[in-house]
Amino acid sequence: MSNTLALSAAMLLAGFGIPLMAAANASLGAAVGPAQSAILLFGAALIVSLAIAAGWGGVSPDLVTHPKAWLGVAGLVVVFYILSITVAAPRIGVGTAVMLVLIGQLVSAALVDHFGWFGAIEVKISAMRLAGLALMAVGFVLARRPG
Repeated sequence: MSNTLALSAAMLLAGFGIPLMAAANASLGAAVGPAQSAILLFGAALIVSLAIAAGWGGVSPDLVTHPKAWLGVAGLVVVFYILSITVAAPRIGVGTAVMLVLIGQLVSAALVDHFGWFGAIEVKISAMRLAGLALMAVGFVLARRPG
């Protein structure tokens, strides 16, 4: 299997997991509260991440002693996502919540690629790419319409 195919499969699997995580965390949030469910989720993530890091050679002391402050934005985004999906999914539905997240991801990804933010490979936004993004957004909206 080529590296691109394996990475694509991993991303498809990660995408498959997002609605499952949203539904599970919404249920957990209803039982213990949104902030408490986030603490449990991040606690589990920390344990799993430390185990994976140990298998890949451990954690560099530089990570703790000389962190790059701008990389913390990812942590803030994750916390915002977890808390917002935990609160929104039970009220507007997992499908609608995830659809809105996906539309936001499409727009954000296009901007990150266009400007090469955070060292990403630059892929400029073209008219064709904008049309594709618009069609995907329309498809998400149509998929969530009743009937």
